[in-house]
Amino acid sequence: MARIVQKYGGTSVGDVERIKNVANRIKAVREAGNEVVVVVSARSGVTNELIARAKSLHPSPPDRELDQLVSIGEQETIALTAIALDAIGVLAKSYTGAQAGITTDKVYTKAKITGIDGKSIEKDLQAGKVVIVAGFQGIDDEGQVTTLGRGGSDLTAIALAAAIKADKCEIYTDVDGVYTADPRVVKDAKKLQEISYDEMLELASLGSKVMQTRSVEFAAKYNVIFEVRSSFNTNPGTIVKQEVAYMEKVVVRGVAVDKDQAKVVVSRIADKPGTAAAVFRALAEANINVDMIVQNVGHDGVANLTFTVPQSETLKAEKALAPVLKAVGGTVTLDDKIAKLSVVGVGMRTHSGVASTLFTALADAGINLELISTSEIKISVVIAKDKADDAARAAHKAFALEKL
Repeated sequence: MARIVQKYGGTSVGDVERIKNVANRIKAVREAGNEVVVVVSARSGVTNELIARAKSLHPSPPDRELDQLVSIGEQETIALTAIALDAIGVLAKSYTGAQAGITTDKVYTKAKITGIDGKSIEKDLQAGKVVIVAGFQGIDDEGQVTTLGRGGSDLTAIALAAAIKADKCEIYTDVDGVYTADPRVVKDAKKLQEISYDEMLELASLGSKVMQTRSVEFAAKYNVIFEVRSSFNTNPGTIVKQEVAYMEKVVVRGVAVDKDQAKVVVSRIADKPGTAAAVFRALAEANINVDMIVQNVGHDGVANLTFTVPQSETLKAEKALAPVLKAVGGTVTLDDKIAKLSVVGVGMRTHSGVASTLFTALADAGINLELISTSEIKISVVIAKDKADDAARAAHKAFALEKL
């Protein structure tokens, strides 16, 4: 008997027929003699609809109330999934995040998991029940409902797999694995049989929509091997695991594009020690994620800072910076017509010429680079948003990823 954690995304449980399909898949795994814990997302579109309703009432709803609101999406799905299982003769019990013992910090809308008390889940598994857990949510030490941010159901599944010492963790979605690029944009993109945590983490943080970043970080920390696969077929997926030596033979493993980025330029701020610290301290205190950062050489006692943030946080960033700029001078301009393109691969550590190949391919495609950022296993560039798909195809071809 194996202990298996399965996670089904919003598309997989998008309507009653798809929930029935998920229930039948779970039944087959349970009847094979396995213990099963299932994590489900809200039905596709429900979370966005709830947020839209909130914003029709208030342009910037309080984060606590947003968490109260959007958490009901998963509560609907856990109940419907448990009901569907009962209808086909499978004992099942649904749990909210709080009932599952998932505790978090107090940062509404993007809380971090601080612990999981799995006693109730263990008891129900021993009683032969399938346990259905609401993804994306938990509870803080004051009993307040919190959510884990977009893609948080992945994190719930990985964390539960670690907490209950599962033998296997399967992440079911609407794609059948991790590809070398978005197959909707790059027609000859190839599905990868396996990928390292580091590569998956970079792709997740750089725009790939397959996995949430923090879930990959958590899996790497606790060595939870997981498989990304489709809920609509039985094809093998992509295994995500620790890096092994042969993985370095592949220089670049994937291309990612993130169109949900905005460029923030803080112009003519005081060129003196502590100015940059003040700017980024204000952003950190507002829980704004900053990505690429460039500071130009100061002239005449002033300098410019350029960085990127998620588009959804531009107004929040502008508000956070207002008091700082009163003290250090300067103005803020925003540009949301950008995208970030990245190439990723652990083989970059041992191979040269990656930047040259990428920049040449983009130049040949007539694509200008606005910002550049590098790490051991990735190169990212900021480009015009309307050139993003062309850039992805050019980079994919330049590294011959269709031959992987």
